[in-house]
Amino acid sequence: MNFYIVMQGRTYDEAKEKQVVWCSILDSSGQTPHSWERMKEVKKGDAIFHCVKGEIVAISIAQEDCYEGVNPLDDSGTVGNLFSADYEELMVPISVKEHFDEIQPLLPIKYSPFQHNGDGNQGFLYPCNEMFAIKLLELMSDANIYEENEEQLEFAIGLIAQKERNTLAPVLIEAEAEAKVKIRKGQEKFKKQLLPLWDDHCALCGISLPELLHASYSKPWKDATNEERLDPYNGILLCRNHDALYDNGYIAFDGTGKIHISSEIDRIDYGKYDIHEKMRVARVEENKQYFKWHKREVFRGEG
Repeated sequence: MNFYIVMQGRTYDEAKEKQVVWCSILDSSGQTPHSWERMKEVKKGDAIFHCVKGEIVAISIAQEDCYEGVNPLDDSGTVGNLFSADYEELMVPISVKEHFDEIQPLLPIKYSPFQHNGDGNQGFLYPCNEMFAIKLLELMSDANIYEENEEQLEFAIGLIAQKERNTLAPVLIEAEAEAKVKIRKGQEKFKKQLLPLWDDHCALCGISLPELLHASYSKPWKDATNEERLDPYNGILLCRNHDALYDNGYIAFDGTGKIHISSEIDRIDYGKYDIHEKMRVARVEENKQYFKWHKREVFRGEG
């Protein structure tokens, strides 16, 4: 299962009624924007979050692979990409801006559906990484699924009937489980392949206790392709201390493996974090592109 966010606006109601997602192939200039071209990626079983006017209003599951067909929403005869989808509308929509502090750290640098102020980007279909999907699913569940205790259920016949008709809960639960399994399996495979590349010890301090070691991504899960997420060279083995520094951009490595320390850490405190300016890791050529990406996009910068 892959996840996507679709920006529908005024077409949402009719698309929901007809249980489809449709997008033209060419824009007015005769080009195909990336967010329109992405429709071709959708496969049966994928999950789509529907965003309308800054709110997540529904989730749907694709019932078939995307295919080329005539616009089902009007009589224009325009050819585009479409697929049928089972819509589950939320009783309580999720405002992106209200939860943006939780959402923003999970947004990819490239092809993000939302701007830094929480407004939606112009476009149609955007990728949604599993960590972002899990957060949206949690917010949707918290706002739309209620757990009544036995005493409440005994007197609230209306609530019981409503719960029996509720098909949203199983969709949210299954989608969240799929996302978590995909992350867990991917990270387990990544670490297993990465360990021998660094001789099973922290690349900076030499700690070798397995419980204290972490397979650190250079290009994070949210920004990486499926191939990059499993590429052991997109990472470095670090102890928990150095992993936290690397993951949060307080340290980085250049193409030669030399450490760079953020100006946000005072020189007087280097000893506390077991770092110094002459440190270097034994990188190989395959690490270089990922180290450079991390230094450019994650590193907090030097003074």
